[in-house]
Amino acid sequence: MSIVKINVLTVPAEQRETLEQRFAARAGAVEGSDGFEWFELLRPVEGTDTYLVYTRWRSEEDFQRWMSGRAQAAHGGAPGEKPRPAATDATLWSFEVVQQAAPRQD
Repeated sequence: MSIVKINVLTVPAEQRETLEQRFAARAGAVEGSDGFEWFELLRPVEGTDTYLVYTRWRSEEDFQRWMSGRAQAAHGGAPGEKPRPAATDATLWSFEVVQQAAPRQD
């Protein structure tokens, strides 16, 4: 079954728009990667400054291959032009999908 990676980002209120704009600008950066299955950027709605970046992959190997290739390029930016990070902290959670369900197709 698939694996899920959730990047937990602490984002101060004044940096939320910047974070969302950066993700919008990188649209398509991961979608063509071998083994990629799903992406969601989850905005907090109350009581927290934590965004969740949800990705699902066919395997850990597919995720690691992306991390060592396209992810480094996507997060690197042009030499000498690294913008200040929008997040003040980041943690990566990893999960294996053991059950899943989809809406019924009637």
